[in-house]
Amino acid sequence: MHAIRLHAFGPAENLTYESVADPEPGPRQVRIAVAAAGVHLLDAALREGASGPYPTAVELPTIPGREVAGTVDRVGEGTDPAWLGKRVVAHIGMAPGGYAELTVTDADRLHELPDTLDEAAAVAMIGTGRTALGILQFTDLGPGSVAVVPAAAGGIGTLLVQYAKNAGATVIGLAGGPGKTARATANGADLAVDYTLPDWPEHVRAHLGDRRATVVFDSVGGAAARAAVDLLGKGGQHIVFGWSGEGINGGSPLSFTDEELTARGITSESVLGPVMLEKAGGLRALELRALTEAATGRLRPAVQRFPLAEAAAAHRALETRGTIGKVVLEP
Repeated sequence: MHAIRLHAFGPAENLTYESVADPEPGPRQVRIAVAAAGVHLLDAALREGASGPYPTAVELPTIPGREVAGTVDRVGEGTDPAWLGKRVVAHIGMAPGGYAELTVTDADRLHELPDTLDEAAAVAMIGTGRTALGILQFTDLGPGSVAVVPAAAGGIGTLLVQYAKNAGATVIGLAGGPGKTARATANGADLAVDYTLPDWPEHVRAHLGDRRATVVFDSVGGAAARAAVDLLGKGGQHIVFGWSGEGINGGSPLSFTDEELTARGITSESVLGPVMLEKAGGLRALELRALTEAATGRLRPAVQRFPLAEAAAAHRALETRGTIGKVVLEP
């Protein structure tokens, strides 16, 4: 089979398209003929040698990638043979191997795909979608809500905009450049502004009039997040799930003292990690909810596709914010 391999930590050019041996499923595993593999910002950090949430950096050489969808073409010992031939999606976890024509994973990680959901969309929802649904547990959106979504044209931002609009909220989408603001508008944002321009908060205030934001979904940190939080009214929520504005290895999360929060009359909460999973009832429950939202058409993930052989180009585009939505590799 063909796969993307990383032999040395470093730039995107270190990702090479190679011919390697076909993997074989072990006990209670399946092999998937991959139709779509997800690319995550964390993949770029791991490629450079950062450990991210892992105890240590990955061992080399490695085939990156943790999100795949395709068709089961082989099952291992002790695996239900009914999986053979089924279209599936799986988040394969800490084990690498997704950037390939074939990959193996544990059968208990699989979700069967309905006819209404294609593989690329499923890959977007198994990772990005489950995170978006996890974040949304921490607020109660409705017709009286005003939601501010930085990075509104990104994978998670796209889904937050759609969900908030479906709930009847007023949605303010923040994105970098006219192409991305247009995408946020197409996804349902009532106002989409270019947050690389210095006067963007004034456009938001003019649009809202006497109203104030009720929730800010913060994935960027830094000055943009600070300006967004300044739009919150009393009782507003600052929900933090990242700070990508400063670079792939982490930047400057926005933080407040208890005194500041009390004076402003707002709350600030980081929602990633165990707190999200506990609230959701576990990772698999979140995955199922995300896939169901997409299968029914209530959420429509944005996907940008690259050929598997162009994984290096996909990483470069992701790192330079040249992508819209979830980046997916297709063999």
